[in-house]
Amino acid sequence: MIKLIGAVFILLATSWAGFESSKHLRERTKQLRQLKVALASLEAEIMYGHTPLDEAAQHLASQMTKPLSWLFQSFAKKLKEGKLSVKEAWEESINDTWRYTALKQGEKEVLIQFGETLGQHDLMSQQKHIQLALVHLKREEEDAVDTERRYEKMMKSLGVLSGLLIIILLM
Repeated sequence: MIKLIGAVFILLATSWAGFESSKHLRERTKQLRQLKVALASLEAEIMYGHTPLDEAAQHLASQMTKPLSWLFQSFAKKLKEGKLSVKEAWEESINDTWRYTALKQGEKEVLIQFGETLGQHDLMSQQKHIQLALVHLKREEEDAVDTERRYEKMMKSLGVLSGLLIIILLM
């Protein structure tokens, strides 16, 4: 009886690990889509609303889900404090909230590169930089969708099958 309970726990634990791994793949795709929407909204706020950057970031934070809302919330807070430049505030916000996201290093580099130009150019140049960041994020999203399509089912199956293997080896 105790072996059976142990086997069930092993199977549940490994299955859970497999499902969590596949969830991480889905979350990356979802967050990339949200990030693209956020940058498009930021573009609209800057270009058509002529909204100051800290207010635009606060609007975005209220519209987005966590953890990306934390990024824009932190950015808006740092801008309102006025101690850092826009670039430094953006970079620090990314570094503060990055561990909570499912995004990878490639996306981080795109965002940091985008932050270097944020608030330093006229409206038309700023719009071009936002469009460039959106193109890079679209490429990353396509990669994430491809990875998710390829590996999501495998991760789930691997979790269950590795649990069964461990059970068989221990029996």
